[in-house]
Amino acid sequence: MKAERILKGVVLPVGILVILAWAAYSLVNVVQNTTEQAIKPVSDLTGEVGTQVARVLHPTPTVLPDPVTIVHEMRSLARLETIQYTVEKVVTAETRQEFLKVLFGDRLLLVAHGVVIAGVDLAKVGPEDLWVENEVLYFRLPTSEVFIASIDNEKSYIYDRQVGFLTKGDVDLETAARRVAEEEIEKAAVEDGILDLAQQNAENFLSRMLLQLGFPEVIFVGVEE
Repeated sequence: MKAERILKGVVLPVGILVILAWAAYSLVNVVQNTTEQAIKPVSDLTGEVGTQVARVLHPTPTVLPDPVTIVHEMRSLARLETIQYTVEKVVTAETRQEFLKVLFGDRLLLVAHGVVIAGVDLAKVGPEDLWVENEVLYFRLPTSEVFIASIDNEKSYIYDRQVGFLTKGDVDLETAARRVAEEEIEKAAVEDGILDLAQQNAENFLSRMLLQLGFPEVIFVGVEE
């Protein structure tokens, strides 16, 4: 009897502890689930607020073109484009290169992608520039020239810009850099021989066309000849 009492005295507290532990575990789960459900709307609200703040600080630009268009000039063209170059040029532009550049200087590095198109202007060809001798067609072709040398704005970008502590930068510096980049792109294409290739391509194209028209032979002569 004494052993049974001892056993009952041990089992009863252990059972109570188990029940209390189970109740505590259930209560913790309920509180945790309730807390998560309560915090989730707050988290969602915080995310929405953060998104709205980001939109305020970094708004999407709105571009509104003026509906009025003014045409200043219109003229007919007879340009035969025969070659196109794609050129990349790196241009550095800066102001205040002296000792004050730390305070007032502005320096940028522009990576410019440009297109150069060359050919011959057939509007310069007159009746006196074509003649036939002994069934041979002589063609005085104008000298090739660069028609377009421009920057591709979608591919060009500012790689780096450093501004002094006491200035917001020169608003015209990037414009000046792009202008110089266009000039350098055209210069690079000319130095690479774009005009000679444009002249050769024009002669080849016109020669095939004139031969198909029935001329047995076509000879191109320079403008100075």
